[in-house]
This record gives sequence, structure tokens and C-alpha cells, in this order.
Amino acid sequence: MIVRKHLIQAVFMFCLPVLVVGLAQCGLNVYAPSYDAKMGADLDKQIRANSKEYPILNDTYVRDYVQNIANQLTNSPAIKYRGTFPYKVEIINDPKTLNAFCTPGGYIYVYTGIIKALDNEASLAAVMGHEIAHAERRHATQRMTKAMGATLMLDLALGKNPDKTVEIAGNLFTGLALLKNSRDDEAESDEYSFKYMQSSKWYPGALGYFFEKVKGNGGGSIERLLSTHPLPQDRIDANAARVRSSNLPPPTESNLFARNYQEVKNRL
Repeated sequence: MIVRKHLIQAVFMFCLPVLVVGLAQCGLNVYAPSYDAKMGADLDKQIRANSKEYPILNDTYVRDYVQNIANQLTNSPAIKYRGTFPYKVEIINDPKTLNAFCTPGGYIYVYTGIIKALDNEASLAAVMGHEIAHAERRHATQRMTKAMGATLMLDLALGKNPDKTVEIAGNLFTGLALLKNSRDDEAESDEYSFKYMQSSKWYPGALGYFFEKVKGNGGGSIERLLSTHPLPQDRIDANAARVRSSNLPPPTESNLFARNYQEVKNRL
């Protein structure tokens, strides 16, 4: 029996590195969605406790307006974790920063800088759909799974203190380092944002307007955005291709909602 156990371990050690890479590419995630939710709640507490870096806007009208956008997006049939993740919105009062992010488990933060920079409600909805997709596709815990490596995966497979193994892997990603997305994560979130928008009142291709704003700005105003949301040309091209393949008619005020949006911007 001892010989057999060592043989099984040897096979695992030989095969597991290849298996881990393959499964990670297929979206393997050893964490339960409840773990995403717990991490999100913990991050939310950290953010709220750091009012110097993350000053929360004291304007219930603006927050409710943006929350309503999130509520409509999460009614999409493509949303899987509605009811599991809270998808709660908060506004960060920083007009110099063009950014938004969503923690694991669905806590959404939108900077006043990006609200002011955009020209219509559909563009903001597309950005929020992108952020929601990061939580829905569970990108943070997928990256944690991948970072665990073959040795830790072997411990899990053989039942060696799995709780400790998960804790070690979680320590590889602390605080907002969880929000640094890969190019693949960004591309997938763009795709799912488009899906969410297709079942909404907004123009599904509106993410393109956001891309134009990012390309038109430079310097520190978008530094934080690009540190967590890389924007290679292929993201821009892929969005344009989705618009073409869907045969979308040209956008109008009836699905951009620029006038209503201007009223919100005027409050900031």
C-alpha cells in the first residue's frame, strides 16, 4: 500500500503541472463563490475605512442613479450570481481619476472622474457591465487558483490540509492586488458586458465610446485605470467586430440617454 501511495504521488507530481495549466486555461476555480463574496465584503470594509484614498461621495441621488444601472444590468439572463453577490454600488469622489472597479463578490466602485469624462448613460452602463463581468466570471479567484501551482494543487488532490492550502494561496493576493486583470480577463469582460447590454435598454456597443475617451486622455488621469485594466488595440477591434456582427443600427438618444446623463454630471 505504501509503494502504491508513493507511485500515485509520483504520477501526480509528473502530470499535475501540465494538468494545472490546462485546467486553468479552461477556467478551473478551486474556490466556492461564497469565498469570492467573503473576499469582496472584506475588501469593501478596507475601502470604506480608507477615506483618504477612497473618499465616498455623499450624494444619494448620484449613487442611486448608478445603482439603478447596476440593477438593470444584473437582470440580464447572462448573469449567474444574482442573489449570491450583492452588486452594491458606491461612488468615489475623485474627479481626477478615470476608473471603476468591482471586487470579487460584486462590490462596485465608480469614480466621479469617469462619470464626468463620459458623455452618455450607455457608456457608463457598458463600463459597469465590464466590471460586473469580472465578478461574474470570477477572475480574481481564477488567478488565485492558477497561482497556487502544482505543489499546492497536489496537496488539495491528496487531501493534505486543504484549508491551509487555500489560505496560503489567498495570501498571494492581498488587498486590491486582486483587481489587476490580465488581457484575457479584460477581453472576456468586454464580451460579457456586450451580452448584458444586449438585453438592456442601452446601445450594446457603447463600450467603444469609453475606449475613445481613454485613448484621448493621457498622464496620471488614467494611470490607475490602465494599471488594472490594460487596453491593447485588440480590445478596441473586438468591440467594433461585435457591433458589426450583431448588425446594430446606429445609436440614438433613445438608447444612449445623453440628456439624462448630463443632469447627473452637473451635480458633480
